[in-house]
Amino acid sequence: MTEPYEPLPEDWGRALCVAAHPDDLEYGPACAVARWTAQGKFVAYAIASRGEAGIPDLAPDATGALRADEQVRAAKAVGVRDVEFLGHPDGTIENGLPLRRDLARAIRKYRPDVLVTINFYERWRSGDWNSADHRNVGVALLDAANDAGNPWVFPELVEEGHEPWPGVRWLAVGGSPASTYAVDVTDGLEAGIEALAAHAGYLASLPPDNPMADAAGYLTTKLTRFGARFGGVPALPFEIIGI
Repeated sequence: MTEPYEPLPEDWGRALCVAAHPDDLEYGPACAVARWTAQGKFVAYAIASRGEAGIPDLAPDATGALRADEQVRAAKAVGVRDVEFLGHPDGTIENGLPLRRDLARAIRKYRPDVLVTINFYERWRSGDWNSADHRNVGVALLDAANDAGNPWVFPELVEEGHEPWPGVRWLAVGGSPASTYAVDVTDGLEAGIEALAAHAGYLASLPPDNPMADAAGYLTTKLTRFGARFGGVPALPFEIIGI
């Protein structure tokens, strides 16, 4: 028998959500973000790329501008005003020192208690292969969380005015196959749907039979299914990884 999820701890005040692309956070985590900002928590976003390689029929420069604008509007729908794009190349994001430095800078800047990201393991729950961008950003984020607290790693960040921040407690991985926690997103679902729908240009580029093209239907079905292990309420599962 599948064990029920435990409630994700919410005894914290600040979070930084990190993803590879605009729209990554909107397939579930943004619903939890809406709950948290409504509680008065501070949440910021750091997005590794502008998603410029995401629309085959639109040039990268135009795609990046469109998707960045959509991400800002999506974040606003769930109460997030601070959105940064780190400028790494969509489709070829590498897990290396430049990415770790940029993520450590964002962590030092926003000084979060917790980090939030999406599944970065090799496979999705369906068994399908996960993208290299997702995998690389997730692993780099775990390393950057430690880098952010070490004054001798990336000392140039101190010169920029970003003092070390050793205060990250854990990373919450939304939709991880290893999830044992969940968040009740009953009150955040409507705002989460609005956030996903804000990516209208990107969603319109998906094949008509792609379920994600229907923002309301996709999120409602997905979160209701997860909620079967969390008291029957719409829920998003998370894995917690200690830092």
